[in-house]
Amino acid sequence: MAETGDRKKILVIADIEGSTGCWSKSDSEFMDPGWPGACAGMSLDVDAVVRALFECGAESVTVKDFHRTGYNLLPELIDRRAAVIHGYRNGPVPGIGDPGGAGVLMMTGMHAASGTDGFLAHTLTSRISLLEVNGKPVSEAELFSSSLAPFGAAPLFFSGCPEACRHAERRLDGIITFPIDKTAGREGFDPRAWREKLAASAAKAFLNAGAIPYLPAGPFSARVVMRDGPGEAERICSRWNFKRRGAEIYIMAEDMAGLYRSLIRLAYLTPLTEKILPAGLGLYNLYGRSGLAWVRRNARDLIRREQAAGRRQVTSSS
Repeated sequence: MAETGDRKKILVIADIEGSTGCWSKSDSEFMDPGWPGACAGMSLDVDAVVRALFECGAESVTVKDFHRTGYNLLPELIDRRAAVIHGYRNGPVPGIGDPGGAGVLMMTGMHAASGTDGFLAHTLTSRISLLEVNGKPVSEAELFSSSLAPFGAAPLFFSGCPEACRHAERRLDGIITFPIDKTAGREGFDPRAWREKLAASAAKAFLNAGAIPYLPAGPFSARVVMRDGPGEAERICSRWNFKRRGAEIYIMAEDMAGLYRSLIRLAYLTPLTEKILPAGLGLYNLYGRSGLAWVRRNARDLIRREQAAGRRQVTSSS
């Protein structure tokens, strides 16, 4: 049975593909030229949500950066009342560690599941071309929600591309979604106007909390298709003793927690790296911090402009 979390404590999981700053695969890539602007856009989107939640009575908001290295968000562009968590933690919830009693899960900047038509669609890694569980595509939103359900966190809000939003609505009962449509391109898009609507939608979700923790009943049968073909599938299966046919890997699990652990092994780990995971996470997080320092150097002028705009906005509203 799931615990009951505090509905005034909110955990926000933030990704980059469904943010206002990401318009191509390059924008989402570590140290690619478009990445600093994407990090700034992602941070400003999160800031809009955080401010709206505190205005609606939230007592605490923790933001977990969950794109690539986990070092993309710029805290200097985000309301200081929020706790911004970079990097990945070892603990009861994969990547997050201890959810801290949060009763609400909100997800921003998300992408669609592997095997769907969404913008930069993938689940866990782009090396997976299709991930189905019990015959249906599975998104990261479902994996995050199910991993937090035993701690009492209910998924209330989700933003991302239209396909990602439709998928979340089908699978997560009671969730409120807000899409970002990138079909018209960057030049025809007004990020400030979109963020205002994003914030209003997140506030509506917080004030109309009708969702419950997402804890689907097992057993679960996963089919994973590796983009690089049978060779990659064979290497992964030899490490973890999964069943395989060609480029397809098959995993059975009694609950979502067990399935998520197996998928993490498949996507990111070897038996050796799993054994030294605490030390490995420390090194990986150091790598992520170096990347964020590079972002700050390459987006210095943009960060200054946005900080100045934020100060003007606070002054005009006080």
